[in-house]
Amino acid sequence: MAAMTVDLNAMRGRATRSRAEAMADRNRELMELQRRARRGPTPEIFFTKHLDNSRIVKADDPDRKREMRVFSTVMTVLFALVMVYVWQHFSSVELGYQLESQRAAVQKLEEQNRQLRLTEAELSEPARIDKIAKQLGLDAPQPGQVIRTDGTLANPGAGAVMAAVAGVPTSSY
Repeated sequence: MAAMTVDLNAMRGRATRSRAEAMADRNRELMELQRRARRGPTPEIFFTKHLDNSRIVKADDPDRKREMRVFSTVMTVLFALVMVYVWQHFSSVELGYQLESQRAAVQKLEEQNRQLRLTEAELSEPARIDKIAKQLGLDAPQPGQVIRTDGTLANPGAGAVMAAVAGVPTSSY
């Protein structure tokens, strides 16, 4: 009760101020009194409100439909162009790798061919062949011993003489 009398006296002293300021002060004081009177936090309670929007039907907007069709078409074309570009790029990279591997294979085969030609030249050297023939006990061919692949003798005049000496019958081809 003493607090109320003090408040009433304080209010009488403020009568000289405007009515709006006095009301704002009074409201502040009452809110403060209510806050002090509370014994703990005010529980907050939330209520859920179930809304049923299943009966709501959206009206068709032909302009919006047309815009969406145009947008979808443009995006599809753009996506297709991007995919073609990506496919082309990866194909060119793959072909580049294949080209490099083919070049490496060609260089390897050229080197192998060069090595085989050197080996062939080394093995077909006449001095080497003569040396191996002498080691095997072979001598130079006698006249009439060499027959060409076309069937003729290397020394046609000596062939008949050699065949007669060896006792081989001569026949004409």
